[in-house]
Amino acid sequence: MSTASLSASVRTETGKGAARKIRQAGNIPAVIYGHGREAQSLMLNARDTDKLLKSIAISSTVIELSIDGKNVRTLIREVQRHPFKRTITHMDFQELVVGETVSVHCPIVYVGVPEGVRLEGGLLDQIMHQLHIEVDPSSIPNHIDVDVSALKIGNTLHVSDLNLPAGIKVLDEPGNTVCIVQVPKVAVEPIVDGAAEPEVIRAKPKADDK
Repeated sequence: MSTASLSASVRTETGKGAARKIRQAGNIPAVIYGHGREAQSLMLNARDTDKLLKSIAISSTVIELSIDGKNVRTLIREVQRHPFKRTITHMDFQELVVGETVSVHCPIVYVGVPEGVRLEGGLLDQIMHQLHIEVDPSSIPNHIDVDVSALKIGNTLHVSDLNLPAGIKVLDEPGNTVCIVQVPKVAVEPIVDGAAEPEVIRAKPKADDK
């Protein structure tokens, strides 16, 4: 399980006008919610938050959120960004409660080189890059390893074929394709029936030649 730390402070003013002032001051408006607690408005330092998000897997990293000195374990549930500037405009956090499972999107890491690639010149087509799982917060994996070394050309790996650690429930459809070893595409050059005749360039007749 990956963890990271971030500081936040409680904010009392809400609404678009208050949020605009918060952003102008170099901060990000946010909210935290969870089982048994009311949604609480927060404020984050924009620079610290942006730096953190660039270094973690957002959907599966547990954030130790220090709210005015009180530590709360959370997951980031939403990151809203400006459509053009791509700056963070708002964030949602979910507080983690002991004994309650959570759903997260966990990155897939493909392990090994398929037999169909090594021996038959095939291509591994990675259809899925993350897996939607339900798991206890204390057991959230950093990633899901998928061994593809035994796949031959034409072999397809489905969600139902995956061997996952105990305690992990997959929320994706069992029949969804995870990856497939494709037959390599061969570039075929068009066959020309005959060579084009060379263009004959003739000098224009002079006026006296007419």
